[in-house]
Amino acid sequence: MQGRIAHGLMIALLIVGLGAAQGPNSSEASSAPTSPVPSKPEARNQTGKHQPYQVGTASWYGEYFVGKPTASGEDFDMYDMTAAHPTLPLGSYVRVTNLRNGKAVVVKVNDRGPVVPGRIIDLSYGAAQALQFENRGLQRVRLDLVKPRTQRRAVYETVASNYPVAELR
Repeated sequence: MQGRIAHGLMIALLIVGLGAAQGPNSSEASSAPTSPVPSKPEARNQTGKHQPYQVGTASWYGEYFVGKPTASGEDFDMYDMTAAHPTLPLGSYVRVTNLRNGKAVVVKVNDRGPVVPGRIIDLSYGAAQALQFENRGLQRVRLDLVKPRTQRRAVYETVASNYPVAELR
């Protein structure tokens, strides 16, 4: 009798242990590593969709840095569609999609950062507003590289102009 109880307890503990080994819940998923997502060419051809360059946490920076030089030498303008990324080439463009609401914007990488561990990109205030970060300082985003059109020079469409109305007059 004791052997059967012990056997039953072992099976129960094994089942509970296996259940605990399942994937992360939604609160744990936000702290997952933010390394580049490897692309799979065979999946790309089958579905017509491509893998993101990166998925992770974005933050934004604004007024304190206005007029200060960025890593590219440009003066920072908090209303421009720009961003800081640790490794993408300066001058490259990336589409940033807010995974909470699906809004997307194309930004130019003109600075280095973020300086806070665990974040993958720092957006200008204007880009964060276009993505509707609202009062949230952080958002989970997807980054996709944007390749320039094949012309003499790169041509990009303006995605958003986020200057306050008072400054446009």
